Amino acid sequence: MTLVVQKYGGSSVADAECVQRVARRVVAARKAGHDVVVVVSAMGDTTDELLDLADRISTGPAGRELDMLLTAGERISMSLLAMAVTELGHHATSFTGSQAGVFTDAAHGRARIVDVAPARIHAALAAGSVVIVAGFQGIAQDTQDVTTLGRGGSDTTAVALAAALGADLCEIYTDVDGVFTADPRIVPTARPIAEIGYDEMLELAAHGAKILHSRCVEFAKRYQVPLRVRSSFADDIDDPASPAGTHITSAATPRAATTVATTTVATTTIAATEGTTDHAMEDPLISGIAHDRSQSKITVLGIPDKPGAAATVFTALAEAGCDIDMIVQNVSADATSCTDISFTLSASATPAALDALQGIEANIGFCGLRHDDRVGKLSVVGAGMRSHPGVSAALFSALAETGVNIQMISTSEIRISVVVHVDDLEAAVAAAHTAFGLDSDQIEAVVYGGTGR
Repeated sequence: MTLVVQKYGGSSVADAECVQRVARRVVAARKAGHDVVVVVSAMGDTTDELLDLADRISTGPAGRELDMLLTAGERISMSLLAMAVTELGHHATSFTGSQAGVFTDAAHGRARIVDVAPARIHAALAAGSVVIVAGFQGIAQDTQDVTTLGRGGSDTTAVALAAALGADLCEIYTDVDGVFTADPRIVPTARPIAEIGYDEMLELAAHGAKILHSRCVEFAKRYQVPLRVRSSFADDIDDPASPAGTHITSAATPRAATTVATTTVATTTIAATEGTTDHAMEDPLISGIAHDRSQSKITVLGIPDKPGAAATVFTALAEAGCDIDMIVQNVSADATSCTDISFTLSASATPAALDALQGIEANIGFCGLRHDDRVGKLSVVGAGMRSHPGVSAALFSALAETGVNIQMISTSEIRISVVVHVDDLEAAVAAAHTAFGLDSDQIEAVVYGGTGR
């Protein structure tokens, strides 16, 4: 007997019919002889609806009370699913995050898990019950107040429980059949990826792929939790030991489910190796293309080019709680000995960033600020690119041929990211996907629920 943790997103439990479908899948895993722990998100758009209600009542609700409100969504899902499993003849026990032993810090709305004490889950499993846990929530270790984990919180809950319980597998169920080489809503010919490593998946998640949240992947990598992403809508209710979906492990090598595809962009030839181990050691293995529309770009103009100026800028941003993504500094102008610094961050953090920068303008004496919220980020991710000089050339040539102008560039060993105008983003994704030979000959991706969660 193995222990399997299954997580179902909001689209998977959006209504009564969906909840019953999930219950059948849970029972199928139980009948196959596995202990099953299920983590659920709120139904459909429940969280957004609760936030809208809060906004209508209060101009600035206290974090503690907002968390109390938002956790209601997952409690509804967990209890309904427990009822549905019971109707199918199997005992189910539901727990809130606090009842399940998920302890967090006290940062309301963005709490981080500090410990998991799953004694009640162990007891319920030992009694033969299916355990259903409300995701996205926990209890503050110091204050004993209910907390929420922020975006992707249910994914993180599932992986944290899998790590604490020593689960054999953590399955993340969503409305697509796994991780694809690009968002199938943008690129219908995107290919399914059978296996991918933690590092590549972390880069894809961190740079816009919404199939998994980056915190969830970080947790899985740290505790070596095997992950699998699959659809709750597909008609493949089976044993969790089946190979369906995308498997994410430390040993995985990116593979899409077809043969070798080669494409030539300008004078650079890139071979994308998929579905086979017969590949040259120097072939760049491109895992996929991620994109992000939720970014904004700020440029600080005329910063004196002297030690400490950049530190002052980014210290002020850090104190304002702004997470910075890409940074570019221009060469200092000889005439003025001043430079410009551009950076990207979440669009929602732009007002706080601008306020913070205006607060230090007199201190460091820069000339002005510009911000642009009409930008998007494209990222090409793959473990093989670190030793292949042609990847950058292929990407830039593909974007040039499509007429897409690049505003900023950032790289890591397994990623190249560019910032472009948001209106060019979809065309850029499609061009990059084709450039690296990732297109399928037919439309393979099916989006069942429409949200990607």
